[in-house]
Amino acid sequence: MTRYVPLAVTACLTAVAGLSFQRVFGLGPVIPVAAVAAVVPTLLAGLLSGPRKKRPWPLWISLVLTVLAWAGTVSLTVLRPALTDGTLPQTLREGVLSSWKAILTTLLPAPAKPEFLVLVSVAVWLAAFASAELALRTSLRAAPAAPALGVWAVALLLGVDGPGSNMPLAAATVVLIAVLIIVRADGPEASWRPLAAGIPAAAVLGALAFVAGGFVPVSAAPYDPREQVQAPPPQQRDGVSPLDRVGGWLLNPGQVMFTVGSKQTATERLAVLARFDGVTWSSTARFVPTGSRVPEGPEPDKSHQIAQRIPNRDLAGVWVPAPDRPRQVDGLPVVVDPGSGALAAAQPLRPGQTYRIKSVVPEWTADDLAGAGIATDPEADAARQLPWGPGAKKPPVQLAEFRRFAQAATQGARTPLQKAAMLADYLKIYARYDVTAAPGHGYRQIDHFLGQGRRGTPEHFATAYALLARTLDLPSRVVVGFEGGRRVGDAVQVRSGDVMVWPEIKFDRLGWIRFNPLPDGARPSKNNGGVAAGQTEQKLEQAQKSAASQQRDPGPTKTTQEQQKPAPAEESPTPWWVFASTAVGALAIGYLCAVLLAPALRKRRRRTGTPAARITGAWHQALDHLADIGLSTAKTLTAHEVAHFGTSTIGETAHDHLRPLADLVNHTRFAASHPDPHAADQAWQHTDQLGRLVTAKTGRLHRLRRRLHPRSLRDARLQPPS
Repeated sequence: MTRYVPLAVTACLTAVAGLSFQRVFGLGPVIPVAAVAAVVPTLLAGLLSGPRKKRPWPLWISLVLTVLAWAGTVSLTVLRPALTDGTLPQTLREGVLSSWKAILTTLLPAPAKPEFLVLVSVAVWLAAFASAELALRTSLRAAPAAPALGVWAVALLLGVDGPGSNMPLAAATVVLIAVLIIVRADGPEASWRPLAAGIPAAAVLGALAFVAGGFVPVSAAPYDPREQVQAPPPQQRDGVSPLDRVGGWLLNPGQVMFTVGSKQTATERLAVLARFDGVTWSSTARFVPTGSRVPEGPEPDKSHQIAQRIPNRDLAGVWVPAPDRPRQVDGLPVVVDPGSGALAAAQPLRPGQTYRIKSVVPEWTADDLAGAGIATDPEADAARQLPWGPGAKKPPVQLAEFRRFAQAATQGARTPLQKAAMLADYLKIYARYDVTAAPGHGYRQIDHFLGQGRRGTPEHFATAYALLARTLDLPSRVVVGFEGGRRVGDAVQVRSGDVMVWPEIKFDRLGWIRFNPLPDGARPSKNNGGVAAGQTEQKLEQAQKSAASQQRDPGPTKTTQEQQKPAPAEESPTPWWVFASTAVGALAIGYLCAVLLAPALRKRRRRTGTPAARITGAWHQALDHLADIGLSTAKTLTAHEVAHFGTSTIGETAHDHLRPLADLVNHTRFAASHPDPHAADQAWQHTDQLGRLVTAKTGRLHRLRRRLHPRSLRDARLQPPS
């Protein structure tokens, strides 16, 4: 049994390493794959070694058989869907060769696709096979743990920024490595008694690793291989922009687009449009696949969570409505733009499709907005551009008119927030809401809206605001969504007449902030008996007005953006138990270093000096060796009595070294002539051989336990009596 117990430990070790992929796929899909891939190759290696074979089969036979076994096992388990539909070869090839790249371009947790899980299977299988073969073919105690560490390396690289924590699995790995070293300590003939103390010590070691994991001084921003994978370019996900559909939806306001099952109401974002070419607005989203998670965005201290169940009715296209900012989507395969949080379906939406979404809706306050500076990152720079238009060779004349209009509307504003708020207030009273206005949002249509028409839909108000804001050097974009709806039972029916378009401005540290340039009576919910959109948008408008009025208040003028920033909050004090655990850990590490280094330094000191001093040092070292087999004191014994004790305890092989060493010690102490260097070298040769015999007699684990005792710090400096 001692031959196969290490195999059981290596199987558990590789299975735990395979579970570390839970940050990539979640724990549920990984458990069966890791369990099968760890157990089957280990059993195969044990069977090939044979219970009566002194040596296992040649390695090449084991390698061929394990490859064939893996191909059959993965086809019947992970790739069973591909086996039934006839796509097994293609799926297997994609899983082995390109699944890692697909995972690196997918937001975690990645979907548990068969071609993705093949990577987990092959990594754990190879590690389990290599660990089992190393345990059977080598005597190196910790060598079988190395392949499992390789699985950890792959999982950690692919799981950077994934949800969850691998800390418990890391602690279990430390425990299993310690157990593996213990059970392989002295070969198949070893006693099982060291396990009684070794396994509890391994458990304590794993607990310490788990507790100390949170305080390990590693970088807060680990290396992320996703940064080395080229992001997909912006894609036109839909043939018709949602912004172009606004006018038609408003003229047919009763069509039910989708239903929201939630007690709370929230504005549903549909599409984020940040690129303007002079004629139309389009999306710059760099969509990437995701299993369910959406990355976090800038959020204030105050926010609220909302969970919704949304069945689709007549909403066409690929854009998926969701509150800002979504965190998790279940029930619908989607791709997500990490920057804006916008969602798109992998395939066009169909009536009857239902998905569940969880969002964290930010609640910005006047304190959050006060002193906010304008963003200066590359995204903000792109959101300031005012192109001339397709094929234009000179700037359109409307740009100068837009700039004069915006400057007149924001006259007296000193800060970016004041400009943004005053521009929205100006447009509210400048034009009136009219759903029959001709659609369009190019330079000419907006010029007509601001000049002659002065009436329009949310499309006109939002796009005009965005263009005017860009002339003031404010980064802007346009968002299409839905607001309000009609409550029917426990759900809210969102109709085509509830469509809404609004502009957003990007501020430093805050991200994109919504502004409302629509007249006060223009919200659809106020005119059709529908549900109010909620208090979040109203609170945001009030916070914008309060922050802008605070900045107009004549107080001490702050000329720089750094002065306008609020003072950072004081950091909470470090808990006392952190210092206590750090001190205990430092003491433990110091003690281990002391008890392990003291004997080595003492032995080195004993080897130096005159030949007589070196012979005496060799005798002291021999007494330390004999203490490991029960010699309590040598003060009342002669050198030959000590030698007799060692011979009777170790065996006759020790007599050949203890007897000459005792003679050299007595000659050094009582003879008239001084010993030569050759005699000192002989004394140390006998002592070193005696140490090897004692180790073979007692075992390395026993000697290590004695070295950890505080008495190992003491140098008794015993002198051999006559």
